[in-house]
Amino acid sequence: MAPRGFPYADLQSFIAALEAAGELHRVTVPVDPTLEISEIVTRTVRADGPALLFERPTRGEMPVVINLFGTEKRMAMALGVDRLDEIGERIGAIAKPELPVGWSGIREGIGKVLQLKSMPPKKVKSAPCQEIVLKGDEVDLNKLPGLQIWPGDGGIFHNFGLTHTKHPETGKRNLGLYRLQQHSKNTLGMHWQIHKDSTAHHAVAERRGERLPVAVAIGCDPVVSYAASAPLPGDIDEYLFAGFLKGERIEMVDCVSVPLQVPAEAQIVLEGYLEPGERLPEGPFGDHTGYYTPVEPFPVLHIETMTMRKKPIYHSIITSKPPQEDHGLGKATERIFLPLAKILIPDIVDYDMPAAGVFHNCLIVSIRKRYPKHAQKVMNAIWGAHLLSLVKLIVVVDEDCDVHDYNDVAFRAFGNVDYARDLLLTEGPVDHLDHSSYQQFWGGKAGVDATRKLPTEGYTRGWPEEMAMSPEVVSLVDKRWKEYGL
Repeated sequence: MAPRGFPYADLQSFIAALEAAGELHRVTVPVDPTLEISEIVTRTVRADGPALLFERPTRGEMPVVINLFGTEKRMAMALGVDRLDEIGERIGAIAKPELPVGWSGIREGIGKVLQLKSMPPKKVKSAPCQEIVLKGDEVDLNKLPGLQIWPGDGGIFHNFGLTHTKHPETGKRNLGLYRLQQHSKNTLGMHWQIHKDSTAHHAVAERRGERLPVAVAIGCDPVVSYAASAPLPGDIDEYLFAGFLKGERIEMVDCVSVPLQVPAEAQIVLEGYLEPGERLPEGPFGDHTGYYTPVEPFPVLHIETMTMRKKPIYHSIITSKPPQEDHGLGKATERIFLPLAKILIPDIVDYDMPAAGVFHNCLIVSIRKRYPKHAQKVMNAIWGAHLLSLVKLIVVVDEDCDVHDYNDVAFRAFGNVDYARDLLLTEGPVDHLDHSSYQQFWGGKAGVDATRKLPTEGYTRGWPEEMAMSPEVVSLVDKRWKEYGL
């Protein structure tokens, strides 16, 4: 069932809940947002430590909160559930009956969920995010404790700015999560990648010779922050999705200087525009791939207005080689979107996106194998499925393999595969940040068939039976276990 009386109205209430649960630590000594915070957070994440609230950053005029989503427990808390699978189960129960298979089924599935549990945004006239309004020369991004995370970064970055745009012709809103490099006190580099919806909005505005209005909200409630990262189809409103997750309408307020709306409970909002044709070098940046992404030209956001709460809290995230805080966000997407992936590809029993593969380089899939080359059929379907098309390595296993048990998966992938026959090689699109591909945006991919092979696939030796102890002996040892003194 949908949550009732969602516990967090804003970032402050989520922080209070984390602290009450022993999931947040306050750092009361001065800490430098240039590199020092990054090293502290990285060590904390790798020790499965708590969210951190840096009360006295040595740069900027407000505290920094970080590592909010670094564990599955905190990610579930952020979404108001005990288990991340609960949301997927809710979606599956609503979306499953009589929907068409394939991409149209995905769109209709999400549409049906949002229609039956419709929670459209609610417009309000005044909002906490506009308690302070700075315009023109008053705008100063140095009021924010933006982070430099790695020594080779090109400067200060704002890493959890929820970016709002509208399609210049259709008026369709998009909410996205992109890194923002601070170029000056009132300009930001917009690192939106080639596959993102905001990139399409900007392309249309440039074709029409128009400025594109943009609003960036920092420090939103945890559900809205997650929704900005969710891989939704372009015609699905992220705020409808957030309303469904939260079980209540998201309050939105008109921006002061651009024709957009932003979450009323945000901490900080940056309003401005992109000039058609304008680009500046952006980067380098130490990204979640574990490597620096190179300098590339990206659009420039000119900030006309900066609004904020009277006592704002600045929210950011650290990027690094896994494990890192985005593990919680990626795992939430994996579990929430499983029922919709099954609509698109009904053969899927379960899947896992390993954090070490930064959630888009590798996908482990279990299937109920029914015919020759079934695994290869599933591989090709995945490579044709929205953002799953960016996956580089797919490992397909039988349904009796737990895809979340990497030892069992490795046992199948190492032992069940004849790499002269069971390896499918192809080429296709890869992530904008992928450094291994010889050409940017596309490269090689591999699919590994680690299922049991059928005679109709040319395997004529008779697949061996896997060893298992008899249930009687297992039961006997269970009963006598204490006698053994072990």
